[in-house]
Amino acid sequence: MAADNAPLPQPLPLFPLRTVLFPGALLGLRVFEARYLDLVSECLRRQTPFGVVCLKQGVESGDLSGAVRLEDVGVLARLDEVDAEEAGILRVRCTGLARFRIKAPPEQRDNGLWVAPAVEPVASDAPHMPGPAMLQTVQALAEAIRKLAERGTEPFARPYRLDDAGWVANRWCELLPVPMAAKQKLMELEDPVIRLSLVDGFLRDKKVVFG
Repeated sequence: MAADNAPLPQPLPLFPLRTVLFPGALLGLRVFEARYLDLVSECLRRQTPFGVVCLKQGVESGDLSGAVRLEDVGVLARLDEVDAEEAGILRVRCTGLARFRIKAPPEQRDNGLWVAPAVEPVASDAPHMPGPAMLQTVQALAEAIRKLAERGTEPFARPYRLDDAGWVANRWCELLPVPMAAKQKLMELEDPVIRLSLVDGFLRDKKVVFG
């Protein structure tokens, strides 16, 4: 599959979802609609990613005639595994790569697939060590990973980067039960230290961490 820093496909095929994908996140999809089967086929053939964007309004499947509004910032998804579950159904495993911003109104093709005619990359998080005040939040994430592993669940892609503020913040954002609009704003934040600080504040407010 294409390298993480490969040029953005223009136009960029979009997969709208009622979720927010974060860079470095794992994403599993069950694909059965013709438009998304075509998207997967095209990305496999071209060895290119597609864009995952959060739906502000509308649905990602079924009736194509309803009003749909998409967020302006999404995350590229790299196809890692594609398995045929049964005829006409694919199980897809993806990894979130870099963020992108939609610069022109998305268009819908005749088959219902959304594409962004023009997109630009959003800078990746610069590496930052979590500050001493964030130590409990880092330790709490490490403990959450350990407990999930004991249950046979590995929700995050390795390597675990507990020494990187952006990575820690993003993984917490995946786990926390906060509204999609809040997750979208956190994903869009270009300062990973501020993102982690906001996550830390939420965890302290909910008594997940203390001090």
